[in-house]
Amino acid sequence: MSNSSNSPLLEVKNLNVFYGSIHALKGISFHVNKGEVVSLIGANGAGKTTTLRAISGIAEAQGEIRFKGNLLNPIPAHDRVSLGLAQSPEGRGVFAQMSVYENLEMGAYFRSDRAEILKDIEMSFQLFPRLKERAKQLSGTLSGGEQQMLAICRALMARPDLLLLDEPSLGLAPKIVAQIFEIILDLNKKGMTVLLVEQNAKMALKSSHRAYVIETGLVTMEGRGQDLLNDDNVRRSYLGA
Repeated sequence: MSNSSNSPLLEVKNLNVFYGSIHALKGISFHVNKGEVVSLIGANGAGKTTTLRAISGIAEAQGEIRFKGNLLNPIPAHDRVSLGLAQSPEGRGVFAQMSVYENLEMGAYFRSDRAEILKDIEMSFQLFPRLKERAKQLSGTLSGGEQQMLAICRALMARPDLLLLDEPSLGLAPKIVAQIFEIILDLNKKGMTVLLVEQNAKMALKSSHRAYVIETGLVTMEGRGQDLLNDDNVRRSYLGA
């Protein structure tokens, strides 16, 4: 079944994930429409990263995950990338002993359109000029902010229909965080659909069309980003208000 204009790009139903005897996700359901930025917010250990890992196929999951209308569950993680899913992982996960340029090439490992790959590498350098300056530098020697830029661009090299971003602001200076979120919004304006996991709830909600609050493996609230930003419970729990 292919995705129609009326069906979500990503649909998750009754998702459960277990780590041994730990029930990390307890039947959560949500969806992402084409062209949206959707955020998952919540405290540490709530299940946000596990949700992304289940979608990308890294974590074994029960329930139903549909992408473009097609069931993802039986498809291995490495094959989901070629379907249009790409993830920038928590902790950046760059290949430390490879150069910036080589990391970008790895993001396009399943592609054979060399001329277009080169165009996308140049686009990455336009998004983050700092990466161009460090193209030959080993990725493990980059600053945290530079590694985050690289992780995002490496995911974009797959030309995904859905970009999964896991804690892109983690451990970064406020100036770099602002720059990262500007890029996310710019990508979205150009048509990129984004599912964002983020502990900086204020930045996430300000940047999102819709959002879901996850607490101990359960979705406890959902709504428009701006509405949740102004919700008293969300403000008390996640915005320090």
